[in-house]
Amino acid sequence: MLVIDVEASGTEAHKHSIVSVGALDLANPTDRFYEECRVWDGAHIMDDALKVNGFTKEQITDPKKQSEADLVHAFLLWSEKIPDRTLAGQNVSFDRDFVKYACQRAGHTDWPFAYRTIDTHTLCWMHMIHRGLQPPVDPRHRRSALDLDAVLNYCGIPEEPNPHNALTGALSHAEVVSRLLYGRKLLPEFEQYAIPW
Repeated sequence: MLVIDVEASGTEAHKHSIVSVGALDLANPTDRFYEECRVWDGAHIMDDALKVNGFTKEQITDPKKQSEADLVHAFLLWSEKIPDRTLAGQNVSFDRDFVKYACQRAGHTDWPFAYRTIDTHTLCWMHMIHRGLQPPVDPRHRRSALDLDAVLNYCGIPEEPNPHNALTGALSHAEVVSRLLYGRKLLPEFEQYAIPW
């Protein structure tokens, strides 16, 4: 399983750009990937997105940084050796779609990843139901309130630090997957946090 987290210049993969990718191989969690890039020419930039990921406009438009195309080439090359490249993460369709659009912009014609993914939100929802717990619902929007911080807290882990970092996000997702699926800790970064069930 390839656990991934993308930080981007906004929320829509067709008009915003990747600014960083963090990933690791769940079966070999010391095999990690983290790289940053500048946005593609013409990409939209949302101020709110930059508040989340901590990058400045100057950083994500820096001509000295590699292009989004170069980053996605490096990511695909890194991922080729992973036996199971099923993508996993929190709201992983966001990450999958950003990588897909970046691949298209970079001229990749063969999409190497499946559309089927493993979402930590769904894993946590199911885990709670199996334990007889009611997953939280946002009363205003009448939808699941299991964002990444809620899932981390449920698994005994503190909230993700701000600003968000793609590698920190990928590590958090991987730890959550291990705890929810296998009932065991995975990474030394989270060793001090007990599994609460």
